[in-house]
Amino acid sequence: MQPNDTVVQLNGLKPGRYTYRYTLDDTFFETFGNEELQHGTVAFEVVLEKNERMLVFNFTFQGKMETTCDRCLERMDVPVGGERTMCVKLSDEKEDDGEDTTTLPEQTFQIDLAQWMYEYVVMAMPMRCTHDEADCDPDMLHRIDIRQNGGQKDNTQVDPRWESLLKLKNNK
Repeated sequence: MQPNDTVVQLNGLKPGRYTYRYTLDDTFFETFGNEELQHGTVAFEVVLEKNERMLVFNFTFQGKMETTCDRCLERMDVPVGGERTMCVKLSDEKEDDGEDTTTLPEQTFQIDLAQWMYEYVVMAMPMRCTHDEADCDPDMLHRIDIRQNGGQKDNTQVDPRWESLLKLKNNK
């Protein structure tokens, strides 16, 4: 799906409730240029409630995005989903836009939902993406373990010259 496939034509739309369904895929995500989020499939249902001077878009979405595991750097699928609402005021007066509110001129004849849908998917991604440790690359986990242990493969072997300092450190 191309981002311009998410344009809703407002001219000729009478007040009422309208439902739109979209499936976002790799083609959609690649156009935004975020290398971390270029592969995935997310289904959106958008319910538009149109009034004289107000449009209320209710977004419901569910799917999965492919990203990199923050622990082992392997590719992994992350489930995403949620519900969001965007209110669009149609007014020629400039008003302060809030997080879920925006103002557009009364003569607006179409509105593109692509940016909002992309942002909702990005916000649904967890801050830290990791496999279960059992699913992570064992070689990478071994490298991390060695790195965290100061390059020592086995923590139990202590150089006798440093043994007394280690005892002092552990008695704090």
